[in-house]
Amino acid sequence: MTAVNPAGPAPRRPVVRPDRTVLLLLVFIITSGLLLVSHNRAVLGNMGSLGTLLLNPIVEALVVSLFLANVLFAYMWKAANWAKLIVGVGSLLFVLPLAGRADSSLLDLSIQIMIFAALALGLNIVVGLAGLLDLGYVAFFAVGAYTWSIFASPRFGEILRYYGENAGATGAGTLAIGLVLVAVTAGSMLYIRGLHARLATTRLSTWSFGLAGFGLVAGIVLVGRSLLVLASGSAAAVAGGIDPSFFWLFLALSIMTAALVGVLIGLPVLKLKGDYLAIITLGLGEVIRVLANNLSLYTAGSQGITPIGSASVPWFNSFAAALGFRQDQFYLLFLYALVLIVIAVILLVNVRLDRSRIGRAWIAIRDDEIAAQAMGVPLMQTKLIAFATGASFAGVMGMIFAAKQTFISPESFNLLQSIGVLSMVILGGMGSFSGVILGAAVVTLLNLRILPGLGEASANVPWIPQQANPGQLQRLIFGSILVAMMLLRPEGLLPNKRRTRELHSEHDQEDESGEGNASGLNAGGDVYSAGMATIKENDRPGGSK
Repeated sequence: MTAVNPAGPAPRRPVVRPDRTVLLLLVFIITSGLLLVSHNRAVLGNMGSLGTLLLNPIVEALVVSLFLANVLFAYMWKAANWAKLIVGVGSLLFVLPLAGRADSSLLDLSIQIMIFAALALGLNIVVGLAGLLDLGYVAFFAVGAYTWSIFASPRFGEILRYYGENAGATGAGTLAIGLVLVAVTAGSMLYIRGLHARLATTRLSTWSFGLAGFGLVAGIVLVGRSLLVLASGSAAAVAGGIDPSFFWLFLALSIMTAALVGVLIGLPVLKLKGDYLAIITLGLGEVIRVLANNLSLYTAGSQGITPIGSASVPWFNSFAAALGFRQDQFYLLFLYALVLIVIAVILLVNVRLDRSRIGRAWIAIRDDEIAAQAMGVPLMQTKLIAFATGASFAGVMGMIFAAKQTFISPESFNLLQSIGVLSMVILGGMGSFSGVILGAAVVTLLNLRILPGLGEASANVPWIPQQANPGQLQRLIFGSILVAMMLLRPEGLLPNKRRTRELHSEHDQEDESGEGNASGLNAGGDVYSAGMATIKENDRPGGSK
């Protein structure tokens, strides 16, 4: 292979980024002061016209956005590590809670951003790393939310009362039959699966496995009904929900329940890929929402479940009171601290998984399933791990979301929520952990603060028609922003390096050998190969002299 431009490429000089430690600290101090002042009504009342300006919804949304950008600057800029630590810890652990003490809506917004950031990190595993287009991701969010809501609300007492009044012949005998059925069918399924690993699958063994699975489901139903009937005598004791101290147990249960649902949904659908997988996951997500709408005994149907309790942490309440928080803010501050810890754990798990063998297997499947399978990657098992991992993140955040809202209904988990989380992943940068967190923050701020604030600020402007008011066109503006992003920066705001190379491979061709006659690749010349057609009319074929 010969090149038109045989000259070697000019050596690339290393890019030296300027140290911005002082600038980072200066921006942090200024934006922190603005945030604390703009959310203190007592101070704003004494500032006259400047206070009125800071109360403007657009200005308030801009101040919040600039403050949250501190954490982004600490991540991206070259600065001393101690300065980055001060900005990160100071922003999240001191300034935001202090500003939220004067304005509870700021704490609520911060929790919402972090919940969606965790959802985006979970979906990023499924879509960004494994390359599985999932449009029903909000179903796992709903599973986690209802797992806690049913038990932490008066709904649980009503369920026990119903089974006490309609016990029928159910009792300890039914419980024993159910346990035996579960043990026998589960053992049979394990045995048949072991046979499938050693011998060829037959129609009889397939039907036997399906029959055992049906028996396992029947046994679980019998056990569940028997337990509810036997516990129905305690309906009055749990009329307001179970003890809040069970919150910590249900954090683990929400993870396991959502992961189990992820596996059950993934088993029949993960043989599909591309558009077919997207359509069937969309349908299964809607099935979960419809079930929540129709199983009124358990989910209260379209009326929703309320009030939903949260954890009772007396020592934390005393700590919050010592900091000057009001009693009605205790649970918000607790959930804010809890979400910070959970998202830190989720981010750590994501980074560890990305650098592990399973992470490399996900990337291999995303790039080329056939090649990955040829190299020994078990497709179904690896995809199921991705589905279950992403679902577990959504499950735990669904539980925290229910505790924060104190009310959930099926409308909280519609298709738009799934599309919103997917847009966060795409906008931030698929495969990039910092990117999807930024995407979650940007989309949440747009939907909850910036676009509503723009509509509120322009509502009374006489020369803007009501039909063209930004408050009425939020979805149009948001969609236009997404379209512009996909045209101008399709790799996302903070893209993954691999993703950037894939999207811009034609502009960034590099020869990593450092030898031979391929210097034209780095120099930007056209490369001709022997036997290939010429590009220009008078050019000679590659290899000819």
